[in-house]
Amino acid sequence: MINKGPLWKRVRSYAGPVPRARHGHRAVAIRELVVVFGGGNEGIATNLHVYNSVTKQWFLPAVRGDIPPGCAAHGFACEGTRILVFGGMVEFGQYTNSLYELQASRWLWKKLKPRPPKNASPPCPRIGHSFTLHANKCYLLGGMANDSEDPNGNIPRYLDDFYELELQAQSGVKGWSIPETKGGGPSARESHSSVVYCSKGGGSPKLYIFGGMCGHRLNDLWQLDIETMTWSLPPTRGQPPLPRSLHTSNVIGNKLYVFGGWVPVGEAEEALTADGVKWICTSSLSILNLDTLTWHNLTPEEHQQGLDSGVQLVEQEEGSTHWPKARAGHCAVTVGTRLYVWSGRDGYKKYNNYQVCCKDLWYLETERPSTPGAVFLVKSTISMLHVAWRPLPAAECYLLQVQPITSPHSSSSEPQSTPTPPPDPGDRKEHIQKDPQSTADVKVKGERESLPQESLLRPKGTSEDGADIQPTGDKDQEGVSVMPSDMNKAGKLNSASQCQNEREMSSIPSQQSEITKESVWFDVGLFKTLYCEVTHYFLPSENGDTASILSARNSSDSEWKLPGPHSFTGREKQELASGVTYKFRLAGLNSRGLGDFSPVSEFKTCQPGFPGAPSAVKITKDTDSVHITWEPPTSLSGKILEYSMYLAVRKSRGNSVERPGELAFIRIYRGTKTSCTVSEAQLSNAHIDCSARPAVVFRIAAKNEQGYGPATQIRWLQDASKLKSSVTQADSSAPAAEPDTTCR
Repeated sequence: MINKGPLWKRVRSYAGPVPRARHGHRAVAIRELVVVFGGGNEGIATNLHVYNSVTKQWFLPAVRGDIPPGCAAHGFACEGTRILVFGGMVEFGQYTNSLYELQASRWLWKKLKPRPPKNASPPCPRIGHSFTLHANKCYLLGGMANDSEDPNGNIPRYLDDFYELELQAQSGVKGWSIPETKGGGPSARESHSSVVYCSKGGGSPKLYIFGGMCGHRLNDLWQLDIETMTWSLPPTRGQPPLPRSLHTSNVIGNKLYVFGGWVPVGEAEEALTADGVKWICTSSLSILNLDTLTWHNLTPEEHQQGLDSGVQLVEQEEGSTHWPKARAGHCAVTVGTRLYVWSGRDGYKKYNNYQVCCKDLWYLETERPSTPGAVFLVKSTISMLHVAWRPLPAAECYLLQVQPITSPHSSSSEPQSTPTPPPDPGDRKEHIQKDPQSTADVKVKGERESLPQESLLRPKGTSEDGADIQPTGDKDQEGVSVMPSDMNKAGKLNSASQCQNEREMSSIPSQQSEITKESVWFDVGLFKTLYCEVTHYFLPSENGDTASILSARNSSDSEWKLPGPHSFTGREKQELASGVTYKFRLAGLNSRGLGDFSPVSEFKTCQPGFPGAPSAVKITKDTDSVHITWEPPTSLSGKILEYSMYLAVRKSRGNSVERPGELAFIRIYRGTKTSCTVSEAQLSNAHIDCSARPAVVFRIAAKNEQGYGPATQIRWLQDASKLKSSVTQADSSAPAAEPDTTCR
């Protein structure tokens, strides 16, 4: 039976320079990266730390520019790959109202100077405020100021002011403003939490403020309708959380997760606390359904019962706890459907006059893994299909299944599924309906990355210290190690093999083959990696069952453990055959259960005698042209007679019979050389493919005595922010990078 409640899990192994435990820090997420800044304990921390939740690695990016001083209890908001930092404490009793921007694509800091509001002062220096992003505005509420003129003194003043900060596109801000609101609003407070929720059913986005401190702890829930700027106290159902401050609130789906903080001492704790102590740290987790406004409080005891009756992971450590210890001043950030919690103050505990802070990292599993992207091919041989897939943030492992479409006995005489170039080498438009055997997204060497390269998954044997992955070879070229593949369904893979710049594998949609017999899926295996060299699959057992994973998804059993390799013991293997098309699908698995299966992909094993796909593609960008080079196929199967290079071009407007996703190509090169130059005139007619990230698409195929083999497809990535609907000329800037996966 699948566990119905969220489950905590501690991250026990990670690499890299782990930041020192602290409190008062903040964190945001950029895709799979958790960016932590500020806070402290033995002094205020100044370094920026990043945790890659996929590779489980910490690293210290090399920041530059107007690097801000370390601060604590500051505002921290993220839009895309830029992060805004406002206010905070830079020294004891010394607060700031400075505003900084971090461009995480280049780890570049910049100090911003927004214009003040009309007829009003800008926000004063403060700590403990909320700073929440929605659309192109950040909303600043409350906090605490220091009215002492003595730099060593502290006269606290709680704030209830409300500001808007309007952002500029890409970088920079316009200025502060004080919006006119109705309905009163929250009282003065600090160390509260703030989130924005947009209902999938439509309606105005809402800003929620919960809890905080104003001499005593609060547990009121305020709602701001952002369209009408009206404050209200919405009625809620269920038992609300205890009053608290220095807690965290995060939205996942339609639920608000409130964790930790300082709360009043209850009757049960009075005997365990020192005389006069009125507040303690808590580890309670409260969940608010934002559609029904119903509270649900989850205790460690309920959580343990859920573990006993729900899904248990095989690798779960003996004697490990299943719930984070009580804390306050921690950070919590959402990565996909997981809630990550790191560090924080461990109550009143002190060591050498410093606060004791938690060193642990946890995540809360709230949902089954999401639907993965389609499996894609890395390499195809006569008897093996090397497939790979993109990581899911919430997957512990992956179930891969296969289904043969054509019989090995009936497919041996079929021609290879590759494009055959026409005899005319001119620029005649040709609609290629067959699939390339491999695709790779490339960027020209020297372009700026739009996401830190530390987000790449390292291939085996590469550095794990968080340093930039550096390209090799000529300084004006980018190495692209493209492996053969044969893809039909949309999907993509980033590969960091050879430690060179990014590139991404992707596939092109194709028409599905018809299956005359009943569809039966066969298990390939369970994988914690992001790839598999498929040489066989498992036939059903004697009773006709496949792996117990599928039956466990809807099982009524009280317990279910994550199946391992033993699940396939005793099952008969079926080897892959040459010239056969196979369907693939993938599902993620975690402690909440098995996720939905991916879209289906179709790949075909190679026919003997034809050449493989060209590899090691490199692109060099000149001022008015693009130079492309490649290496001969690794499997020649005879002498290579010629190569053909194709460019995807815009289709004629009058043609309305094309299938969605089908590209029209013209041949721009035919010859024996392993290089060609694409002119500016040819690029001006290029089609910008936006099925994944915007890219110009090329295809290269080799020919031997048997004919043309499979094509290598190259997607030259373009900067989406600089593309206009009427522009198809290639741009030299790189797009936002996505996490790379390693297939070797």
